[in-house]
Amino acid sequence: MPLPRRSVAAAVVCLLALGVPVLGAAPALALAARPAAAPRPAHAEPTPVPGAAPVPESTPVPAPDPAPSAPVPGPATAPATAPATVTVTGEGSASAPPDLAVVGAGVETSAKTSQSALDAQNQAAAALLAAVRAQGVAERDIHTRSVTLTPLHDYTDGAPRLTGYQAAQSFTVTVREVARTGAVLQAVTDAAGAAARVDSVVFDVSDPAPLQARARAAAHADAHAKAEQYARLSGRRLGALVSLSEDASTYPRPVPPPGETSGASTGAVPVAPGEIRAGATVTAVYALD
Repeated sequence: MPLPRRSVAAAVVCLLALGVPVLGAAPALALAARPAAAPRPAHAEPTPVPGAAPVPESTPVPAPDPAPSAPVPGPATAPATAPATVTVTGEGSASAPPDLAVVGAGVETSAKTSQSALDAQNQAAAALLAAVRAQGVAERDIHTRSVTLTPLHDYTDGAPRLTGYQAAQSFTVTVREVARTGAVLQAVTDAAGAAARVDSVVFDVSDPAPLQARARAAAHADAHAKAEQYARLSGRRLGALVSLSEDASTYPRPVPPPGETSGASTGAVPVAPGEIRAGATVTAVYALD
């Protein structure tokens, strides 16, 4: 059983006092007197070993940023009150007498052979054009719409039987003097005789833009008048215009009049030019003060 280190040290001291040499006492005493090695701190540098590769230094890790503080809510604000408005629909129209007429006219002939039908059609068409030009219609206002040659068949016995051919040609004639429309129609029927055909007569205005502008102005005025009335009924004053949109517009179109037709006493075909009317509808939003 080994003796305690204190007992050994005391025995050595006694022997030395008596003059007895003690072998190995000095190293033992030195060993006992050597202080214990201090523990190496965690962050101390490692001791280099000869021949070993250098140990790379560790990169310092930055400290995390502090968490952002939550915003402090401010005092609650009351929602803004929407301004009072009034929405109305305005309608307007404008009328004007037509300043031109578009006539659809033509010729149609029949014959046993195709050539005979074409010859008769050509003769009737030439007479129609000559009569129209004689009425003062300009060349730029005469347009050929179609030319056709159609075989005719008889189905009396069940099986089709060719009986002849029908040739036709149609024109669009613009009459820029409305008062002469009846005379032009009469000239067409007189010149082409039994081959003459009149498909349509449409009255119109050469420039519809001014008429449409008047209709929009009337629709705007109607909307403003309605908004003023609603503001007055509500005990408010009509404010500024907030928005305006056009809902629909009517292209100028003929309106037949209930009166007498024109041209009856001039040896011409009676016609009723009537009026050309345009319309507009708008939606307006006004503020109320």
